[in-house]
Amino acid sequence: LYFNYDPGANSDLEKSLAEIRFMVRRLGEIGLDPRLLVCEITEAAALDSGTLLRLSEEIRSHGLLIAVDDYGTGHSTQNRLDLLKPDIVKIEGAWFRKLCGELRLLNSVIAGMKARGARVLVEGVEDDSQLCFGLQADADLFQGYYLGVPALVGTVFADTPLDRLHALVDVNV
Repeated sequence: LYFNYDPGANSDLEKSLAEIRFMVRRLGEIGLDPRLLVCEITEAAALDSGTLLRLSEEIRSHGLLIAVDDYGTGHSTQNRLDLLKPDIVKIEGAWFRKLCGELRLLNSVIAGMKARGARVLVEGVEDDSQLCFGLQADADLFQGYYLGVPALVGTVFADTPLDRLHALVDVNV
């Protein structure tokens, strides 16, 4: 389960830390493992690097994962990756589509993220050629209307991921 966190939304660090602790306590009360939660740090500007670092340390100390959202736009830069050391980096969809056809460049970007220990999620996959391109570039995860439209909580999804090789099979053959 992913939730967005806007680092500029709250100027009071102690209040932000208390909100994170409350959320983790509440997860425990309802029997959910905090490791099932991914905090997406949005591309918005943070008040300062120290505040953002302290928040990420608190999030991680409770077992939550951290994702940097919309990499390639706004403040989601290499500097933010270096600071947050995210578990997942989400490449912004429009930026990804601009890179389609530039396999060497995208391979380099993804390899750099993986070298930092992050898994790479490509947003905005809208057709089979984009999915194939992302797979060739060695992305780990994919989002987009080609793969599925947003669904209401409680709907059922497949329990097992699609095999990467199966995803490359031409269904029109």
